[in-house]
Amino acid sequence: MKSVHGGAGARRLLASAAALAVTVASISSAPVPAFAQEELNALVWCDHTDPALLEPFEKANDVKVNFKVYEGTGAALSILDQSRPGDWDVLVIDGVDVHRAIELDLLAEMPADRLPSADIFPEVRMEANNMKDGKTYAVTEKFGYNTISYDKTKVDPEDMQDLSVMWSEKYKGRVAIYDYYLPVIGLVGLGLGKKTAELSEADMPAIKEKLAAMRAVSKQVSDVVSSQTALATGEVDILVGGGEWLTAGLSTDKPNLDWTIPEQGAVRWAQSIGVMKDSSKQELALKFVQYILSPEGQARLATSSCYWAMPANSKAGAHLTEAQKTALRFDDQAEYLKKTQLYPIPSAELDQQFQDAWTEMLQQ
Repeated sequence: MKSVHGGAGARRLLASAAALAVTVASISSAPVPAFAQEELNALVWCDHTDPALLEPFEKANDVKVNFKVYEGTGAALSILDQSRPGDWDVLVIDGVDVHRAIELDLLAEMPADRLPSADIFPEVRMEANNMKDGKTYAVTEKFGYNTISYDKTKVDPEDMQDLSVMWSEKYKGRVAIYDYYLPVIGLVGLGLGKKTAELSEADMPAIKEKLAAMRAVSKQVSDVVSSQTALATGEVDILVGGGEWLTAGLSTDKPNLDWTIPEQGAVRWAQSIGVMKDSSKQELALKFVQYILSPEGQARLATSSCYWAMPANSKAGAHLTEAQKTALRFDDQAEYLKKTQLYPIPSAELDQQFQDAWTEMLQQ
């Protein structure tokens, strides 16, 4: 998931996670019934490309869903800028960037009475982002955490309950750091007792100090694929910045991999879905949004072959197996949501200081 915050480069969690399964340079499509009468074009993240998710909707509505996977809000806006009005019907976007799409007049208002808003976990509704002037333009569909993933057979799970493990000498040389500065600096802030939304220039000396300490005990700083591979193969035992999106889908084959929300909390991400304002298929696009937000659609999206994460609809649990719910920590969400905070959304100036601190850490 890549994003643009205050002039920052587009780098966000799930866009990198997309590399685990699919990179699409042009419109692709899932298998569909022959002679489908309608087509729907969706600009999405890779978790929406799983045939197990798309086929029930396609068959029920005699429609072919064409999709294009993008990496980062900046990339999505560029694609839309180069497209003709009406080329796209549905947009999936980083929850904290919905307001950008609204400001650019890209999204259509969706009738609130046709959306299951009351079933969405209250903490991830993100009305301030998904709504404007009392009108709904997008709905949160999936969320998860940047936190601590680990091999529970090689570390003391109790140590993982304290974010200070990120710079602990105890696990020196056994730690990988996910190479994205915003969530990791958010975790550092939490480890320092700060709120992600309140990080400021005054916190930079302490942040730099902890980043240096983390680098000193880490074996590598790497992207999602390399980080997941290192953890799965035993090259490292801890991944700073990991979460359910990285280990839940491996739970059957790698039951030794686990993740947790430490006592100080973790960083939470969310993704939203909406209908494009210029779509000529508003009703069909809305039906697709309704399907994705339905308990059945949510369960399929949560366990998509690209990456797993929590469904935003609290009723999706009825359509998940006990093993899937356990891997996602479905029954622990009430506690987790209270303990976690959104990504930092710094000003352009502070964001540059974040990036400079990260670059300095990488060069150590």
